[in-house]
Amino acid sequence: MNRWPLPEPMQAALAEARSGALVGEVPIGAVIVKDGAIIAAAHNMPRGACDPTAHAEVLAIREAAHALGSERLEGCELWVTLEPCPMCAGAISHARISRLYYAASDPKGGAVEHGARVFEHDQCLHRPEVYSGMGESEAGDLLREFFRARR
Repeated sequence: MNRWPLPEPMQAALAEARSGALVGEVPIGAVIVKDGAIIAAAHNMPRGACDPTAHAEVLAIREAAHALGSERLEGCELWVTLEPCPMCAGAISHARISRLYYAASDPKGGAVEHGARVFEHDQCLHRPEVYSGMGESEAGDLLREFFRARR
């Protein structure tokens, strides 16, 4: 259990994850913050959208880019409930997101501290500041319950 309340952006990302679970999507949520305000929010939608790229991070990046009228999200923060996969880490780099906050680590599919470690490659065009662990237990519980109910 957390000793302090979670920051509002992580609470919002967790709420997005819960919304995704309600429609049968893997419960991963993401929000993008610019100048202290949430400008985009999304949850996983690959099944509902019939789109394998419809991860929460990618959808939030698309929404934020549209809201700002730019493909570059410099000065933005991405808050997500699970360590980004290689595709999402690449999108984060290309979008030039300044800071990445993620709740739970993903030893199987993550690409920040596990697997591909996208931001550590010389070929990585942009490396955000990375912070992990805020909301880890809440995000992990959502994922465990989701998959437990499907087994």
